[in-house]
Amino acid sequence: MNGQEIKKKTKDGGIVYGTMLSLARNPKWGDAVAEWGLDYVVIDSEHASRGRTEIADLIAGIKTADVAPIVRVPIPSSHYVTMAMDAGAHGVLAPYCETVDEVQDVVGSVKWLPLKGEYVDRAVREGKFPSDASRDYLAERNSNNVCLIGIESLPALNNLPNILEVDGIDGIFVGPNDMSTSLGIPDQTDHPAYEEALRKVIALCSAKNIPVLIHHQSVELTQKWLREGARFVLYSSDRRSLHNAFRAEFGAIKRVGAEITGDTSTDIGESQEEI
Repeated sequence: MNGQEIKKKTKDGGIVYGTMLSLARNPKWGDAVAEWGLDYVVIDSEHASRGRTEIADLIAGIKTADVAPIVRVPIPSSHYVTMAMDAGAHGVLAPYCETVDEVQDVVGSVKWLPLKGEYVDRAVREGKFPSDASRDYLAERNSNNVCLIGIESLPALNNLPNILEVDGIDGIFVGPNDMSTSLGIPDQTDHPAYEEALRKVIALCSAKNIPVLIHHQSVELTQKWLREGARFVLYSSDRRSLHNAFRAEFGAIKRVGAEITGDTSTDIGESQEEI
């Protein structure tokens, strides 16, 4: 699936499935990603330490897997957005956006690349272009590009109605850790205030036919919010899923080993990754 197909499917009410890549580094990972049955992956460069070359190489491998590579940039800045798009990404996830200006900066860099400066400002804020030919050319050139905006704090939530007025947003992302911490209830994903915030995001976005993706780390939470209206599934990460697989499978093996030897079987516990 490519960026254009993802946009069409979610706009039509369909569901797309993806995960975060925090561990993957080189193009060889494309072979593994191809076997996971996903529509897209988000390559993290906000919390994961990846350089520009690593991201470009990883994108090159993933694109051969018919999976759309989207990059989470470190901050909502055109500087990082354009680097990700130039590296071959099908889209960008801009974290922790709180203002219309931040969102316009990101949208302009995703949707109207390579316009810059005053010209891209006019395009985003006024819908004005150097010419009709330039507008049509840029729209076609960037038709595959996906723009995801992170709403991860109470100020962002309060400003969401204004943010959603910016044309060119293809999805709204919620980071549960950041959002719950901003609400004063860190990681309490069952707290009424957190659930109320997510329902507000989904309601506001649904009215604009903009899909919502919430980066939950458990199957149960992902299923719950899928039923509540999230249509852009972003579940867990490569590192966490690998950890969970080793925990489940080796845990079962070690329990039998403990029965044989009389030792105590230990559980490695939940992944401690924060992403």
